Amino acid sequence: MTRTARTLCDLARWLLGAVLVFAGTAHLSFARDSFDAQVPGWLPIDADVVVLASGVVEIALGLALVVVRRRRWQLGWVVAAFFVAVFPGNVSQYVTGTDAFGLDTDRARLIRLFFQPLLVAWALWACDSLRRRSD
Repeated sequence: MTRTARTLCDLARWLLGAVLVFAGTAHLSFARDSFDAQVPGWLPIDADVVVLASGVVEIALGLALVVVRRRRWQLGWVVAAFFVAVFPGNVSQYVTGTDAFGLDTDRARLIRLFFQPLLVAWALWACDSLRRRSD
């Protein structure tokens, strides 16, 4: 990987880390109700517990994206898996027509679904996870 590409990946990783820390903080504070609205009703766990736990995980993953140096490629897969794991909440919000985060139309909720694969790709690219390496 060229030096320029490595710098771009580092910037993308740090930005994704900041986004995750911010989102995790939002889970635990000012946007807790909005995140609660996304928890699928079929999940057999209290929605507030899911919101709090996922917030803590997001903060931990965000910090890890900034500080982890060794085995970074594996961290990319973990972050990508997290984005896949929370995707049913986005689907549930669309299917149930639940308003949250300013998504108050079916069209807006549907468009949002297409951003989750971009987050997965972002995590994999920023951590160079598609090329397995030991570092």
